[in-house]
Amino acid sequence: MNYYKDLLKNLDKTLLILPLIFAVISVIMIGSTAYSDSFSFTRGMKIQIAAFIMGMAAIVIILLFDYLILEQLDKIIYVISILFLFTVFIPGIGLEQYGARGWIDLGPMNFQPAEIVKISFTVCYASYLTRNQGNLHTLKGLVIAGIYVFPFIAIIAVLQNDLGNALVIAVIAAIMLFAAGVDGKLYAKVATIAVLSIPIIYRFMAEHQKQRIDAFLHPDNLLLPGNYQVWQSKVAIGSGGILGKGLFEGTQKELKFLPVQDSDFIFSVIVEEWGFVGGVIIIALYLLFLYRIIKIAKNAKDTFGSLIVIGILGMFFFQIFQNIGMTMGLMPVTGITLPFISAGGSSVLTNMIALGIVLNVCIRSKVINF
Repeated sequence: MNYYKDLLKNLDKTLLILPLIFAVISVIMIGSTAYSDSFSFTRGMKIQIAAFIMGMAAIVIILLFDYLILEQLDKIIYVISILFLFTVFIPGIGLEQYGARGWIDLGPMNFQPAEIVKISFTVCYASYLTRNQGNLHTLKGLVIAGIYVFPFIAIIAVLQNDLGNALVIAVIAAIMLFAAGVDGKLYAKVATIAVLSIPIIYRFMAEHQKQRIDAFLHPDNLLLPGNYQVWQSKVAIGSGGILGKGLFEGTQKELKFLPVQDSDFIFSVIVEEWGFVGGVIIIALYLLFLYRIIKIAKNAKDTFGSLIVIGILGMFFFQIFQNIGMTMGLMPVTGITLPFISAGGSSVLTNMIALGIVLNVCIRSKVINF
């Protein structure tokens, strides 16, 4: 017991407090999106609260085990993760939403396997890169490292039609590769080839994925799917002014002009009601959150722990940047949620589990004196 007490002295309390702040903001704003003449405690709010409670419980459990155990189980976790992604194709429980077949029906809530696989992939890849750091200076080593990632991206992007989560995994892998010490010139060449291959990849995308990219490239064409919604989002953000219209008073939200306003476009609702100041506060809280994770990555006691934290950092950073950028028309619409704030039980639970792993590395980063 004293051992765990000493470990907890190293806990980054800021990283525990911030999700609680996000949780309060999330529940309030989900309630605002459902507000109509009077406040009501909606099912979405209940699911969000339950997800946060389950997430806190998950963090407690995760902290009990040394993260180094995961390094020995990476091959098992890799196989289980691939198989888990295929559960969405099981008749009776697999669900299709928003053009993607990426959910399973758990009764009270729907769960997205790709969410939890983002974490399991990060753990597996951290283990793989730790073992193969010496091979990353060759083209062969870099290609093999890319092949390791390919099944996850292929299943999620091609079979499930979920471009958003496939992009998240691609970004996680790219950031982890760079952090693992891949040869800079070789990395740049491969990255250039990847960028130049985008037009070829585009030809094999699903129709709704192509439409989102076309819409992003032609933002003034409101006939393209997604552009009208983004335009309404920008109107909501702009109409918020400096201090906003007030909680529950957003007109774009109230008149249902904003799409998926409790999830994908919840940042637009926040800025419409809380104004520019409210948007800056949210971004500042996220920057503090990311900064604390960076410190933990730097102080990790080993390469494996550092790479896990860097991968999770990449996951959070890309999701925050993508979601907020999407609401402003700076990024394509992909359905990526705003961490801890967007409605979605599986998203919240995944983020809390990821945070638990970061905190696990954190409390074991320093030498414990008995």
